[in-house]
Amino acid sequence: MPTTTIAADELTHLAASALTTAGLTQASADVVADVLVLADLFGIHTHGVSRVPQYLERASIGGINPHAEVTTTHLAPALAIVDGDNGVGPLVASTALEAAVQSATDTGVGAAFARHSNHFGPVMPYLFKAASQGFAAIIASNATTTIAPWGGRATRLGNNPLGFGMPNPGSDPILLDIALSVAARAKIRAAAAEGRDIPDTWATDPSGRPTTDPHAALEGFLQPIAGHKGYGLSVMVDLFAGLLSGAAYLDKVSSWSITPEQPQNLGHFFILIDTRLLSAPDVLGERVGDFGERLHAVPAADPAQPVRLPGEIEMARHHRQLRDGLTLDERDVQALRDLVQARI
Repeated sequence: MPTTTIAADELTHLAASALTTAGLTQASADVVADVLVLADLFGIHTHGVSRVPQYLERASIGGINPHAEVTTTHLAPALAIVDGDNGVGPLVASTALEAAVQSATDTGVGAAFARHSNHFGPVMPYLFKAASQGFAAIIASNATTTIAPWGGRATRLGNNPLGFGMPNPGSDPILLDIALSVAARAKIRAAAAEGRDIPDTWATDPSGRPTTDPHAALEGFLQPIAGHKGYGLSVMVDLFAGLLSGAAYLDKVSSWSITPEQPQNLGHFFILIDTRLLSAPDVLGERVGDFGERLHAVPAADPAQPVRLPGEIEMARHHRQLRDGLTLDERDVQALRDLVQARI
């Protein structure tokens, strides 16, 4: 497919301009665009600026409120609840991250729970923002149901994203961003479009049997990572992000693809720790550096695949694309330009 290269600043401006066409304020659009461009900088293109037209389409039919008034209530010095007013997910999530940062700055530990939100992109941009400010972080969200309970044959759980971030003063943070299925539905849709089989560990058919047919998989269920352990993790993320936040949970979450005109009422949580209270930055940097060196020193089973830290590949992409520009599907960039042009 044709690609194009564009500078990060230009892409951020373009994405923000497209978002304002739906009625977002410039300030809100800038926040959302920053998150999505970070996703693309990390190479997570399925959750980057390609999502803008989808967000705007949902806004046009009432599924997302582009004029949302996102509010934060501090319930205790270290605890906040954010009501997203059905706003664009990255805006709601960024507000919750900001609330958690404030609490962690004031008390050493901060937790913020968000409700009445929507798809917030990948976890990694929020982990990166937190770690860059010296906070260790645990961040997660629930999602539209695509995973069956372990042993079941009907979806009840989402492919819930979960992430951990560790600051590394003087160097790149260590960032883990995972979803709780073996493979995302986007990968299965791509295999179906290209006529390829998929591994039988990715999904089941509608009867709950593992399948290599991507079409049967799209009618069936995603398989959780690590079997029953991944199922358990997905349950716990939904209990925190969905149930505890006051958001929808399990199959109460509205499906983006089936009923895009309905609010999803997704929930997220952000738990931050101010590492500067536990260790001076230079000491923490030395210890994290030693930690990484000890892992990197392990001989690789395949010399072409050396041992890496979580997020190391994504951070390398971030540095390279920030310097040289982002390489994206030309259609995704043109879609943004078309949205902006249509308003003129």
